[in-house]
Formats: sequence, C-alpha cells, structure tokens
Amino acid sequence: MTQKILVIDDDVSLRRVVEYNLQDAGYQVLSAASGEEGLALFAEEAPAVVISDMKMPGMDGMQVLKAIKERSPETLVIMVTAFGTVDVAVDAMKAGAYDYITKPFNRDELRLTVAKAFQFRGLTVENRRLKDELADKTDYRTIVGSSKGMERVFEIVRKVADSEASVLITGESGTGKELVARSIHHHSGRSKAPFVAINCAAIPRDLLESELFGHVKGAFTGAIKDKAGKFLLADGGTLFLDEVGELPIELQPKLLRALQEKLIEPVGGTKEQRLDVRIVAATNLDMDKALAEATFREDLYYRLAVIPIHLPSLRERREDIPLLLRYFCGKHGAGSVTFSAGAAAALNSYRWPGNVRELENLVERLLIMRSGDTITIDDLSEKILNGGMTSGSSKISGKVVNLPEGGYSLEQLEREVVVEALERSGWNQTAAAKFLFIPRHTLIYRMEKYGIIGS
Repeated sequence: MTQKILVIDDDVSLRRVVEYNLQDAGYQVLSAASGEEGLALFAEEAPAVVISDMKMPGMDGMQVLKAIKERSPETLVIMVTAFGTVDVAVDAMKAGAYDYITKPFNRDELRLTVAKAFQFRGLTVENRRLKDELADKTDYRTIVGSSKGMERVFEIVRKVADSEASVLITGESGTGKELVARSIHHHSGRSKAPFVAINCAAIPRDLLESELFGHVKGAFTGAIKDKAGKFLLADGGTLFLDEVGELPIELQPKLLRALQEKLIEPVGGTKEQRLDVRIVAATNLDMDKALAEATFREDLYYRLAVIPIHLPSLRERREDIPLLLRYFCGKHGAGSVTFSAGAAAALNSYRWPGNVRELENLVERLLIMRSGDTITIDDLSEKILNGGMTSGSSKISGKVVNLPEGGYSLEQLEREVVVEALERSGWNQTAAAKFLFIPRHTLIYRMEKYGIIGS
C-alpha cells in the first residue's frame, strides 16, 4: 500500500521540490498552498504524515498542527522552519509535532525524516495489533510483550499450564516472574482453586518452616494454636515459591519430600498430611553458581525445574517498550497520553536495571507530574536522558573516553560520538542533538560531514 503524505506550504517552488523528492522516493504526495486548504484535504484523504511550513499567511503551521492533532492524534506532523527559529520548532514538538526540519534542507534529510516517521507510525500500529492479539493469547492483565523472547515465554506457558509439572522461572528482579506464575495458574485446570504466594527471602529463617508447612499448638514459644501453612492453603491449587534460591539449606530436604511424595508435616506435628499442590517457583539468582557452591541441593533443583522458563530483561526486549508504555498509561487511567518521538527514543536507550517494574513506576510518576497529554524529553530526568549514567559518571577509569597510547583521530572520535548518540536516540535527530547539548542543525552538519545517513 502506497504511503500517503500531505505537504502544506505557501511557497510554490519549495512545495514542488518536496513533492518531487517524495514522489521519487515512492510516496503518494498531496499538496496544499495554505493551512485552510491543507485541513480540508486532510479531512478528505486522511494521510498518515503531514509536512507543514511553520510560517504561512492566514492559518500558520502551529494552528495546523493543533487542528490535526485534535482530529487525529496518531497522525505524525513534521514542521518546516527557517534557520534561527529553532525555539519555535521546539514549541511545536511540545505541542505534538513528530519532528522538524530546518530550511534549507537537502533531499536526504527530508527522505530520512519521512522514512523514520513512517517507521515510527508502523511500530505504533503494529503494537496496537499485537496488544489486541495478545489478549487472545494470554491473560492481558498480567503479561504484556510482543518480542521474540516473550513469544517463547507465551508458548511455554500455553503448553505447560494444564500439566502438573513443576515450573522454575528465572530472570532478573522486576521482569515479572510472579505475573508469569499467575498466568500459568490462570490457564490451568486449577484456576478456580487458590493461588498462594510466599517470598522465601522475606521471611525470617526461623519462621519460614512454619509459614510453609504450618505448626501445631505448643510447637514453639508463641504457638498458641494450630496454624495452617502455605502448602495447606494452596491445596488443590498452585503454590508460588518466590526467591526459592534463598531457601535455607536445612529446609530444602523437607521441601523436596513435599514435592516428591505430596506429603507435609507441620512443625511440632507427628502426622503427615497428603496434599494436592502444584509448585511454581522463581529466582533471580544464578542457580548454576548456587549448585556449584552447594548452597542449593541438586535433587531439589531438578525437581523444581522440570519446566524451566527464563524471562528476558527489558533491555533484551526493547521492542516491547512502546507496547508497555501504552499498557501502563491505560492501567493508570491515562489511555489518551502519548510519548513524543524524542521521549520514546530516550526511554528505549535507557538500560532499565529495574526492568518492567522500574518502567511502570516511571510511567506512573510521569503521569502524575505531566502538564499535558504528551510526555516529551523535557519531562524525563537527566538519568534517563543519559541512558542511566548520571552527570559526571564514567565508563572507564573516571573518564568517558579512554584513548589508546598511540593516539586517535579526533574526526573519527567525533563521528563515533555522533553515531552513538543517534543510536541511543533511535536515530531521532532532535533527541540526539539534545543528548549532545548541540543545536539540531549542528548535528545535521556533522552527519553530512561524516557521511552518516541513518540506521
């Protein structure tokens, strides 16, 4: 399907040059000589991308932008501004413009900006489709993702949910291990029975056995009556053992017996109880290391990890970030809120040590502090904009750059810095220029100087 663009500019010669270059690149181009004519054409043709001059007689570019965003928030608007009026263009970005280009611009800059706009729009449409598709695949209230790594997780969950096999979920903190455990339970034949969770690292060692297996009256000081443990509470359902790698070594044989024989014995009791409980466990520890150091029993590990599931970190599935942003905005009652291209690029470049949990917390904070329905790079912290490195931090030996003893080309170094800034910003020139603390036209000059075309 031909990609449709509307060009609005009162300068006839410039409008024709833009039309020709975009048509030559394979786009379907509509054109209008004024803001009023452009809006009428927009209503009839519904183009995906609009390129509008900022200064025009009658309805100017800012008025065109606001009118288009009111009618169709998903349409991407690229503003054309004269050199020296960058501040006006920044105001347009804050009002919802996707990007801007400064006159005079060359053919490659125009084509690259438009190509990136369509790529961004394509990702937005695809993420919406995938979100709808995911609602059929899994419990949409628990897991969100469309990357290959998450697709593998969904496939395993679908296959094992209705089995009785024990599952061990591994992955960094904040990746959503409990959500996967709940999804397994939700899609199993045990879904109407209890899902009981216990964090093995959060309960004092001397109380954990009682929490898991229960106790009888008089078993220890303070045991004034019988108490049911988590195993008994989960009878017929699923018991989720979070941070199971932290389980004390002296308790591991008792857990192993419960898994093998389906029998538990309360603390201080003399009679075993037979239970029907499925075990799903999770850990963020390196279990190979724990086994090698003998802090975790091999026989228990293999009994727990009949079905292993590894959750990728958020930095390993960055393509899920736009979908997660949309999901968390909706979850927190702000479904109409969007993220500018620059903000989205900065969030995509951040390293996310806290994974999905950190992303949700950030979205909630941004929604509370926002001043409008579009989150821009101005709303993000220095930590996010620097990819996780705060001002003054360094990669090696207190320096941002570690030059070789034999010297290094300054031009090559500058080229590498520009390329890295563009990659961190998802090749969005505005965000990359902000990252480098230079005007956008200076960045474009450096790109042309070093032959940097795009990703």
